[in-house]
Amino acid sequence: MNTSFWGDAPTIAPPVEGALSIHIEAAHVAFGDRKLFDTLEAEFSGGLFTCILGSSGVGKSSLLRLIAGLPPRRGEASGTVRGGDGKSLTGRVVYMDQRDLLLPWLTVLDNVLLGARLRGEPCQRGRALGLLSAVGLTGWEDSMPEDLSSGMRQRAALARTLMEDRAIVLMDEPFSAVDAITKLALQDLSARLLAGRTVVMVTHDPIEALRVGHHVQVLAGNPARLDTPVAPPGLPPRDPADPALVGLYRVLIARLQQAATL
Repeated sequence: MNTSFWGDAPTIAPPVEGALSIHIEAAHVAFGDRKLFDTLEAEFSGGLFTCILGSSGVGKSSLLRLIAGLPPRRGEASGTVRGGDGKSLTGRVVYMDQRDLLLPWLTVLDNVLLGARLRGEPCQRGRALGLLSAVGLTGWEDSMPEDLSSGMRQRAALARTLMEDRAIVLMDEPFSAVDAITKLALQDLSARLLAGRTVVMVTHDPIEALRVGHHVQVLAGNPARLDTPVAPPGLPPRDPADPALVGLYRVLIARLQQAATL
């Protein structure tokens, strides 16, 4: 199905062999009389980082909730979401919210280990410590969340997300509350540590999308649908000053401006 309503886009990157793709078929989400999605069809390539842009309220977070198998915050939803292997995504998705959601009465390490403990699974303390080291939090394992800066809390949340070791990672504006320099560092970490996984990230920042995404799509319309992917050149994380990204930034801004008229 051709979902382009703004013309041609660069050739999209090929999926990673063996990685789990996402397929959405005939999805409906409605709030009262408003149809947010109506027979939405979408596919996200396995092993690649897809970034979703769009205006506030268009349905970006609702799209993530649909993929995660979560009910909409209000209204009703239906449709089919499956992996490229034809199976349900249940148990194969982890969701990283824009809030870090660290439990204030647990240490940083215990927050990272929380999922396994809730499921009654053995706690892989060594792996958790390795992930905290990877996100630059060595020495903070026994600290409480209140002792961490906002950027450090998001790094802890990223470590917790990776600890779940799921094939699909959903991220809802995960770096929107941090300063510009911290955001760049978190983008670099995410691009490196999530490489090879299937990632769908919602963001309001076109430069962020171009830095970390293999594909960038705009969600727009009423009902909403996804446009043809833009594929930035090279591998993420990319230099935001790259002239190629500057040109694609203009393309995305034009798409967002046109989307506001739909």
